[in-house]
Amino acid sequence: MSGVSEKIKELLEKKARMRKMGGAKAVEKQKEKGKLTARERLEHLFDKETFREIDIFVKHRCVNFGMDKTDIPSDGVVTGHGRVNGRPVFAFAQDFTARAGTLGEMHASKICKVMDLAMKAGTPVVGFNDSGGARIQEGVDALRGYGEIFYRNSVASGVIPQISAVMGPTAGGAVYSPAMTDWVFMVKKTSHMFITGPQVIKSVTGEDISFEELGGATTHNEKSGVAHFACDSDEEAIERIRHMLSFLPSNNLEDPPVEATGDDPQRCEQLLDTIVPDDPNRSYDVKEVISGIVDNGEFFEPHEHYAKNIVVGFARLNGRTIGIIANQPKFLAGCLDINASDKATRFIRFCDAFNIPLLTLADVPGYMPGSDQEHGGIIRHGAKLLWCYSEATVPKLLVILRKDYGGAYIAMSSKHLGADMAFAWPTAEIAVMGAEGAANIIHRKTIEESDDPAATRKEKIEEYRRLFSNPYVAANRGYIDDVIVPSQTRPRLIEALEILSTKRQSLPPKKHGNIPA
Repeated sequence: MSGVSEKIKELLEKKARMRKMGGAKAVEKQKEKGKLTARERLEHLFDKETFREIDIFVKHRCVNFGMDKTDIPSDGVVTGHGRVNGRPVFAFAQDFTARAGTLGEMHASKICKVMDLAMKAGTPVVGFNDSGGARIQEGVDALRGYGEIFYRNSVASGVIPQISAVMGPTAGGAVYSPAMTDWVFMVKKTSHMFITGPQVIKSVTGEDISFEELGGATTHNEKSGVAHFACDSDEEAIERIRHMLSFLPSNNLEDPPVEATGDDPQRCEQLLDTIVPDDPNRSYDVKEVISGIVDNGEFFEPHEHYAKNIVVGFARLNGRTIGIIANQPKFLAGCLDINASDKATRFIRFCDAFNIPLLTLADVPGYMPGSDQEHGGIIRHGAKLLWCYSEATVPKLLVILRKDYGGAYIAMSSKHLGADMAFAWPTAEIAVMGAEGAANIIHRKTIEESDDPAATRKEKIEEYRRLFSNPYVAANRGYIDDVIVPSQTRPRLIEALEILSTKRQSLPPKKHGNIPA
């Protein structure tokens, strides 16, 4: 065998050793937990045979605590690039089979390199987090590694899409990088996120809580809102990541991809003509409205289980990606509260950063009343919604379905915050407040002094309803561009989106604004 052949053989053997990760026993243990390995996750993410690994030979440089005799294949993280749905993407996957995927100096350096390359190339970056946390033996070098990743998360925000898949333990400082990315996917029963674990909590506060209750996928999807998706398996999470990427541009200088969906742009959905109940106190499912409007009824919904009084997600109109924000009458009557405001705000800002037009479907009786909301800061949280709609420069479409009262009317992408085209259904009620409350305030004295207060109150409520509980006063002022037949909503929105596709709007030059906290 020639010298060249020997060198090639040595190369292939070295790579083969690295690809065994932490060894057969460690891989088997990973499988027993129902988890894919780091390399399997990347194989599932990328189109077949497109993944190209970089930095496979990187080694740690730690010599303390016997680490000079410890070999960690690829330093516990697999990095590289490939194609997803034919488009380039960079990714990294922490390898729990190799020293529990702990993060040290070189491990972090590999992640930073991939993030830097993604920024240069203008491609999304996907991270699979499955790690025991900072490598304690490396001390401050590990902490430095986290800091450099966080810095890059911040710089990349709004430039390239950043997606995190939490597929194992993520604790302490490790949780902040996923939280700084755009989207967080978790897997039920196998992924956990928390700042301090159950043992620390019990020793400090005496509270006894399980890993799943403290920081599992269900907890972070329903209670904290830290995660956007709770999936049943690694495979499902990866498939949903691939699906999400199909809606997004590769970077902030591109428009989202346009797909031929086969749905007729002139299709009229007759269900929409009757979906809003005659009784204003009865609810309906706004997702049925969305389904009737968008291409093939397909709606990709993040944060499905959090702040259910508002719905956000991606869909297509005549093949173009749109971001949808809709009040949900089925939950809390569609009121805006602290969590709903935060949920909508972040979604709107993501869409605006990546040139995704916004469609708002409004049916909102107001902000949620109560001392818990006031003391929790509904004023500052609600102000975020006003801020981000005003700040957004992408095409903004509004359809008022039913109630649109008071400050919530302004907040839900009203003309006054810069909506480009605002439509209303004939069922819309645009007013300072509902007829009952308004009559009680305006005609309080008349009602009290009446011989029949109940009849007088009813009469005044009807009078107010006739005058203001309709879309026509706002349309008279030009605050509504048109009152439309509900079944014709889809073609009207597609036409509006087409005409606004060349919209150009710039904000005053500034370093950045100071968004309400």
